[in-house]
Amino acid sequence: MIIVGIRDNINVVYRVPSTAPYAEIDNTCRTAIEVPPIPVDALNNELTRQSATVVKRLQHILPGQNAFTADLPEALQLNITGAKISQIYKRLDPTKPAYTVTGSGGGGTHIYHWEEPRALTNRERARLQTFPDTYRFVGSKESVRKQIGMAVPCRGAKIVFESILKSLARIPYESIESNINE
Repeated sequence: MIIVGIRDNINVVYRVPSTAPYAEIDNTCRTAIEVPPIPVDALNNELTRQSATVVKRLQHILPGQNAFTADLPEALQLNITGAKISQIYKRLDPTKPAYTVTGSGGGGTHIYHWEEPRALTNRERARLQTFPDTYRFVGSKESVRKQIGMAVPCRGAKIVFESILKSLARIPYESIESNINE
């Protein structure tokens, strides 16, 4: 959820930007991660070592599923209650846009590749958040994972800020009705 507030004493109305100008953009996970291919020497692109148990678990989880929606053998099931809509062991669906990359907990929930039984690299995560490959995150691998998890997607922020500036300058732009009016 993005909240935009404009002071009452400024006679400006903010409207939610329309998705229509972006209708032809392929923002699937596959495209974000694979087009163009990530260079072998790209920054922040180190693989995470997965334990044998994690690999076995991931081999049973289909794209778009998590540890609670997959048909896991009893030995690989998690002993956790109350997290059925969780992102725990969530594998990306390559045909859909990425869900929000989060940075909660001890460095953020891992996001898992749709085909390979592994967590995404930080560069792959950064691509889902629309950071250019030239953007350098600084710190340990876990620190970088937190930075990416807490970041706002660059392209999304650009759209929101451009619409705010256009609103203030009274420049029309394509918009849609807000589903929240407070």
